[in-house]
Amino acid sequence: MTIDQILNDKGQEVISVGAENTLNEAAKVLDVRRIGAVVALDDGGAIIGVLSERDIVRQVARLGHNALEMKVGDAMTRDVVTVTSTMRIDHAMQLMTDRRIRHLPVLRNDRMIGFVSIGDLVKWKIAETEAEAEAMKSYLSAQY
Repeated sequence: MTIDQILNDKGQEVISVGAENTLNEAAKVLDVRRIGAVVALDDGGAIIGVLSERDIVRQVARLGHNALEMKVGDAMTRDVVTVTSTMRIDHAMQLMTDRRIRHLPVLRNDRMIGFVSIGDLVKWKIAETEAEAEAMKSYLSAQY
């Protein structure tokens, strides 16, 4: 199973903020959209960073409420780990575990086409496992 299959189910909408937006503005986007991270894109649509809830919490812990006026570009993660849409889900899960990240921008032909979370991957992995178990039950039932 590949990342493409997840995006086909959940959609390929890309939610982004500008590097010049404040953390307060970004937090409102996360809240309204009920998501855990957004990407910051340059004028050409290239990824320049990812801002997660965790990034915002770190800044608030360090600076208090003043952090909310900080620019996204000053708080976001710039060393962005991405995946291709053809990557296998197991590989993406391993990458997320190894790098201790919960969100991955998905690229096709060097353009961002979606975003997947660890929750998306786990949901699909559970569905795949349940389908395999059901197939095995059906097979065994037919044999006996």
